Amino acid sequence: MYDLYENLNPEQESRAVVMIVDDNVANLKIAKIALSEVFDVFTVPSAAKMFDLLERNTPALILLDIDMPEMDGYAAIKLLKADPDTRDIPVIFLTAKSDSESELEGLTLGAVDYISKPFLPPLLLKRVELHLTVESQKHKLEAQAHTLKKQRERLQNFNENLQKMVEEKTEKVLELQSAILKTVADLVESRDDITGGHVERTQHGLSVMVSALEDLGLYREQMADWDIGLLLQSSQLHDVGKISISDHILNKPGKLTPEEFDEMKKHTTFGVAIIEKIEESTSESAFLKHAKIFAGTHQEKWDGSGYPSGLAGEDIPLQGRLMAIADVYDALTSERPYKKAFSHEEAVNIILEGRGTHFDPVLTDVFQQVADQFHIGERGDG
Repeated sequence: MYDLYENLNPEQESRAVVMIVDDNVANLKIAKIALSEVFDVFTVPSAAKMFDLLERNTPALILLDIDMPEMDGYAAIKLLKADPDTRDIPVIFLTAKSDSESELEGLTLGAVDYISKPFLPPLLLKRVELHLTVESQKHKLEAQAHTLKKQRERLQNFNENLQKMVEEKTEKVLELQSAILKTVADLVESRDDITGGHVERTQHGLSVMVSALEDLGLYREQMADWDIGLLLQSSQLHDVGKISISDHILNKPGKLTPEEFDEMKKHTTFGVAIIEKIEESTSESAFLKHAKIFAGTHQEKWDGSGYPSGLAGEDIPLQGRLMAIADVYDALTSERPYKKAFSHEEAVNIILEGRGTHFDPVLTDVFQQVADQFHIGERGDG
């Protein structure tokens, strides 16, 4: 009796396993002879015994006869495809049927090919080799796709973690930068105690104006590359040059003489020099660029009568024109030894009267629309 259950040759364990299921022993022998030089072959006489064998072995391909007693090939493939453990094993039907309906039914049930009996051994070998080559390439592609997917997931996780780390580090750096700026601004104000809170209030006014410009779509081109958070932070240094002005002038309880006022004007150029000195020690550019413009141009006037450079119109950078409004509003509404604080309404009217002389006409019109947002409560002596 022909041995239906062939054991694998230990020296050929790397070869693919093909399972042949047919109730005809002659067909099994012919198929085994045709395939054994290339593959390890299991010969099985029935579908029932095939399922017994599949519990211990998973072949690379099954050659399945259709016309078998007890369970035919159609019933067998349905069970194969219903089981997660065997559904992916490719099945080639062996049959003496040659009608297209039978072939279509087999392919519909999940067979990958249809070989008519009697088959020529060389043709059978080539058909099996072809399908296993295709399957091998398919598995390689699937494995590569799986590997690439895992690599992409790992890379994405790495990038997300790296981005999170960068964001956390950046946030800490910005917090430190803000703290240092606040300390410097407080140091300047501590020497000029009549203007306490000036930095915070001008920063607030600047924020109101910038938000309004964004909402109205004005000066969009000039503001296109601005980082607004960075801009507002840098505005804290607009009066940093006052650190170089003598206490006698800063704390004088009355109006300054013309000579003293000329000295006070220098706080703009002193501020630019201080920031340029910082620039020599760092590669940071945007923040210091804004800060230098604020320091050097916030006292310029639209008609060219301001200082230190006598710039006029749009030759004055937008940052300086914006700060001019925020700075003057705070000066008007703050109490001084030589004057009382103007009311919010009085300050607004004075700024509107300066339209086209002291202030940019467009910005003055915007200020008129948002002036109520500048009024941030009672100031006391600040």
